[in-house]
Amino acid sequence: MEPPSSEPTPDVDKPADPQVLEPLMQEVEKQFSIMAVKARTAIRKRALDIHPELQPLGYRVLSILVRQQAQQQIVLASELHVDKATMSRTIKQLQSQGLVTREPDPSDGRAMLVSITDAAREAWVASGTRARILMRERLSNWEPDEIRRFADLLARLNDSESEQSEG
Repeated sequence: MEPPSSEPTPDVDKPADPQVLEPLMQEVEKQFSIMAVKARTAIRKRALDIHPELQPLGYRVLSILVRQQAQQQIVLASELHVDKATMSRTIKQLQSQGLVTREPDPSDGRAMLVSITDAAREAWVASGTRARILMRERLSNWEPDEIRRFADLLARLNDSESEQSEG
């Protein structure tokens, strides 16, 4: 039989004390802001690694094409929440940079299928590899239990966000 714990058991039904919670929430917000700035900087760097003129929207298009193969321009526009004209300009720019190709959709002669080029895919993979190496370097001094806890907390946060958007 285990001895009773000297730490009090938290009452899950009792709301947290706002005086305790508020500074904690402010610190979380601060850390998320820092992380968001660093993420944007990292994405810009990854985009530059792929092509020196690759714009953020073009990067987002490539991020879809690298996972989903060829897509119609209208599907890309819908998924990225931009209008058809903006997507058309972006695709033309990506094509002139040698990052995508366009060809008629065999199932719909009016539509164009957009595909990532082999060179762009290789640059994307290389850039992603460098990003993963950097992440692993940053976490290499953490204890395995800390990494597991961090992954669990991120998953919990991601799950709670998707539950809210579904509801």
